[in-house]
Amino acid sequence: MFCSRFFSGAGALALHSALLAVCSDAAAQTAAQTLPGITVEAPRRAQASPRKKRSVAHRDAPRSSPRPQPAVVVRPPPVSTDTQLAILHQAPTGQPQTTIGRDLFANRPAFSVADVLRDSPGISIKQGNGPRDFGISIRGSNARNGFAIRNLVIFDDGFPVTQPDGLSRSDLIDPRAYGAIDVIRGPSSALYGNYATGGALNFRTRRGADINGVEYGVDGGSYGYLNNYLTAGKKVGNFEGSLFASDARSDGFLGNSWFNTQTVNFLGTLQATPDDRFTFKLINNTLDTRLPIRSSLNQFYTNPFQRGCETAATAAPGCGTITLFNNGFNTANGTSRQTAEQARLGRDDRRTIVGGRWEHDFDNQTTWRNQFVFDDRNINQPTGATSAIGDYPSYNFMSDLVRRSDLLGMDSTSYLGAFYNTLSWSGDTYNVAPGGTRGQLQSNVTGEHTNYGVRAREELRLTNAWTAIAGIGWETTHLNGVNTAYTYTGPTGITTTTIRSTDRQFQNTAPEFALQYRADKDWLLRARVATGYGTPQVGNLFVLPNGQNGNNTQLNPQKNLGYDLGFDWTPDPTIRVSATGFYEFFRDELVTQATPLNSPNSSYTFNAPKSEHRGFELLAQWRFLPSWRVTTAYTYLDQVYTSYTENITNGAVFGFNRAGNKIPGISPNELTARLSYDQLSGALKGVGAFVEFQWRDAFYMDNANLLKAPGYELVNLNLHYDKPLQSEYLNSLHAYFEVRNVFDRTYVASANNIANTVTGVGVQNPASVLANTGGSIYAGSPRMFIAGMRFAFR
Repeated sequence: MFCSRFFSGAGALALHSALLAVCSDAAAQTAAQTLPGITVEAPRRAQASPRKKRSVAHRDAPRSSPRPQPAVVVRPPPVSTDTQLAILHQAPTGQPQTTIGRDLFANRPAFSVADVLRDSPGISIKQGNGPRDFGISIRGSNARNGFAIRNLVIFDDGFPVTQPDGLSRSDLIDPRAYGAIDVIRGPSSALYGNYATGGALNFRTRRGADINGVEYGVDGGSYGYLNNYLTAGKKVGNFEGSLFASDARSDGFLGNSWFNTQTVNFLGTLQATPDDRFTFKLINNTLDTRLPIRSSLNQFYTNPFQRGCETAATAAPGCGTITLFNNGFNTANGTSRQTAEQARLGRDDRRTIVGGRWEHDFDNQTTWRNQFVFDDRNINQPTGATSAIGDYPSYNFMSDLVRRSDLLGMDSTSYLGAFYNTLSWSGDTYNVAPGGTRGQLQSNVTGEHTNYGVRAREELRLTNAWTAIAGIGWETTHLNGVNTAYTYTGPTGITTTTIRSTDRQFQNTAPEFALQYRADKDWLLRARVATGYGTPQVGNLFVLPNGQNGNNTQLNPQKNLGYDLGFDWTPDPTIRVSATGFYEFFRDELVTQATPLNSPNSSYTFNAPKSEHRGFELLAQWRFLPSWRVTTAYTYLDQVYTSYTENITNGAVFGFNRAGNKIPGISPNELTARLSYDQLSGALKGVGAFVEFQWRDAFYMDNANLLKAPGYELVNLNLHYDKPLQSEYLNSLHAYFEVRNVFDRTYVASANNIANTVTGVGVQNPASVLANTGGSIYAGSPRMFIAGMRFAFR
């Protein structure tokens, strides 16, 4: 059987090759069955028979991860191009990559990406502004940003869910919809374009043929949590489709954090002719949630869960408050301090993504692909003293060719593609008046963010053991925006407007080189040098360090040059070890920090001229007995400024050299380890359990490295049961019970970077003062109990 390597091609995704390894013998199959779940990092090629038309179900089936085999003496027959598309999109050859299989999260109440992505090294997670809104970082890429996801590119079945301005949000990601998640690490702009400085994620929904019926599930637990979800899928003739829908709600464990969110995710593929495949994608998410105010470190220690914060007049110690204009536009009629509950802070958002893809095979070696995606993000977000309201529709088109042939007697896979994407920016910022009513317009930003370019990639199988890869991407980015700021004087609100505009264009080129060596059946070695880039977005260009509207249009794109060296070791079917060391050099790194709590804007972005990111990633799996398995994912990060002078204003401007300081927001050590047991036979077959340990080290919150957010250790316990059912209508029953944070630790789930301050004579305020700076911290969940079950119907 084939060692399948699927990556359904995507928006800006470039096709890329994978090294073929022979995996047809019984040992390979045993390995795939012995260690499911996380796939070892190196991509491997599957030996394939000559060209043969395949059904969509076969081509898109989830890949196995067999044990690597020794290089063969005879070059395998050519791989058909439609199969090549399935293989090439899974993982770039020579690049660190992990695939998280469904078996690792199918038997747990996986509510958000935080429940599944920690199983991959290189991944960091922090709580965002909403129940499923998490900041996802690859190698710390997004840890230095205040909200949402930046510096990596995200796909869903190959369709981009990162908008052209680089913004992604995880609200629309319900893990139950997916069969696997690919984590691709390291600078990747040669392949994925703008913003892929950290890498990429691809979420792959379950195939209709795998579902083959209908599944219904329900989870319930602490703090009023309830989630109902439905999955349906089937393959009928030349059409295969799958539909996922969920409805989740909870009272929330933080004060003013109840939520209600619905998600729909559909994928359909039609094999219209032997040479033509059409794929349709639809994702829709609606979110209605209240939000607490982010705390200072001292508030976190005093009142981590924001209890007793109904009103400012009766607020318990440690409650956060914001200052609101009584008249909704200035101080003429005074101000009021209100808590998050009084001000009705929250989000009411909708995200809709519709995409289509056409693949056409010209011959056995050449396939042409065209893809179009419409993505609309509509927001209403009173998250502080101001409310962001806007609509951000975007369009993404790509077209590419992939050809597999011989070049100078060597197997060659060539790719050439072009792309165009654009986002219309239209956002208003309103003052929030007491009671959560809408005040006067504070500012408006309109504009466009457009990217277009080309990319090419070539993979050569030099010998049976050596594979060389070279790629390059060229891209032009055009930012065009107008910021209109409104000020109101006097009790009647005489209006004054200040208009600022920008029209900037950036051109970026990203080369990439990789070399992969299959030393023997146990060892795969890889080396890589690659580049990434990420431009500012329109909104960054109009926010000053104090959070006020102003001219920040001097921002430049960030660029990084990274070196990777790693190996995969599989000495027998029960052990897998994958390790990668990396060193990346950044220029003009874009760093974001929180602005004062009552400022119009929540974050400010600046360029750090030079910085360096070093680190190490380790994935290890060991099935030491047939029913027992240990899985470990560990990441070490050391990220420092090497050239950066920070200017802080307090009457006068004072400069501070940050060279040698750690970049705030970066935890140096993160570990997830799991010991699991699953009964494979006998009367208790299907019974399983695991204990999970999570460790996150303390990290700095400010550029001066004066204040640290505390680290934490958490323990989770899970019991589950899978039972096939002999029924005319029911196929199986899955039940599970989980205790999270068993020892009820109080910990920091999110800490946004904070700004340093100085006295009137230019002396930096110490950590004791910074600990009172709000707008930073959300506490993580206390001990929580969740139970659930899922029925599969025939």
